[in-house]
Amino acid sequence: MKTRSADNRLLAALPSQERVRILANCESIELVSTDILHQAGTRLQHAYFPTGGFISMVTPLDTCAGLEVALIGREGMVGIPLLLGVPASSLNHVVQGAGSALRMDVAAFQRELKRGPALRARLGRYAYVSLYQLAQTAACTRFHTVEERLARWLLMAQDRSRSEAVHATHEFLAYMLGVRRAGVTKAAMSLQRQAQIRYFRGDITILDRAGLEGSACGCYSAATDFYQHVLG
Repeated sequence: MKTRSADNRLLAALPSQERVRILANCESIELVSTDILHQAGTRLQHAYFPTGGFISMVTPLDTCAGLEVALIGREGMVGIPLLLGVPASSLNHVVQGAGSALRMDVAAFQRELKRGPALRARLGRYAYVSLYQLAQTAACTRFHTVEERLARWLLMAQDRSRSEAVHATHEFLAYMLGVRRAGVTKAAMSLQRQAQIRYFRGDITILDRAGLEGSACGCYSAATDFYQHVLG
């Protein structure tokens, strides 16, 4: 199985010599939906660079399965604590969208961080973007409606899957957004009445992206613009 590094934006921007060396230390894998790549509190075994699928970063909570704080796809990587010299993560890493990824074991990743200035610099800037997005997600969860947040999540999922079809049950979305299932149902029905999506048994099809962007809170465009400003 071959995966093109150009499908991950962080790796694609590296100088060719450094990129080739990094790819030699990676293996191509298939991400399977709902698989848990990392359990919160345990040592990280790999860094991941998604090229097709996408991964939810979920903070564990006592009262429910958890709350999604980030969604990582081909624009990013999973393993930011390793950049800071921290061997574990406090978040669960759950595959939300099936697809491909490049995986590098921790020892090889740390070697490349020391050896590759371009990789170190670019991932440092990505960590800065991620901190901004985490803060924005916290504010979004507090101040924006479920419908706005659902529209934002669907746009983010489409960007990462590059597909109009997304699979997510009401129960899963309720956990990810930190709301009651009835709230997700109401929000999805509203978007469907506006002909922005079609929803049936967990299969969501985006019918009107421009309309969905209008329904989403400003956090979606703010995050997209900030990534572009910092990472290009």
